[in-house]
Amino acid sequence: MAKRLTQKQETFTLNIFQGMTQREAWKQAGYSTNYPIAHIDRDASLLANSPKILQRFEELREKSESAAVMNVQERKEVLTEIGRANMINFVEVGQDGAWFSIDKTNLNNRALQSVQSKTVIGKDGASDAVFIRVNLHDPTKAIDLLNKMDKIYSEGSVVNVDNRKIEIIVYDQETKQLVERLISGESPKIQIDAGIQG
Repeated sequence: MAKRLTQKQETFTLNIFQGMTQREAWKQAGYSTNYPIAHIDRDASLLANSPKILQRFEELREKSESAAVMNVQERKEVLTEIGRANMINFVEVGQDGAWFSIDKTNLNNRALQSVQSKTVIGKDGASDAVFIRVNLHDPTKAIDLLNKMDKIYSEGSVVNVDNRKIEIIVYDQETKQLVERLISGESPKIQIDAGIQG
């Protein structure tokens, strides 16, 4: 369990876990609200992001997960079965010929997408023929999903949004006009004198 929480901290964490906003969780937990909302929001955010609250939140999340929901390891195992599957996993060969076989001992059973069979009756009492069509899930999609889960590659470009601004200070009218033209999208030719002063 997380480092010992006070009753207010535990209530605050449970409130957030149940879907309350940080501000509402703060108020419902009994913390002071006798100061500006901006300060309440700041204090609630600091508390919500403190290591012991985050640890307790993670504990609550883990406890709430149903056994029916696959965890990351299980999902990776299924995708690995799909990626490794081969028709040979489902065919047995013996003296009488070959036959299709599915049971719990077969490798990569979860790779099966569909199995269809069709019986064709032979002419004049000849023996029947059974045609079996087996479709496997696409292994490249499984590999792609595994790569995404392991963050082997990222999709699209990464955009960092921040509040930085650039201030350009100019000391003469000519430079000011040049900067304004650049900002407006023009591509003026700029000549730079690279003289060395000694």
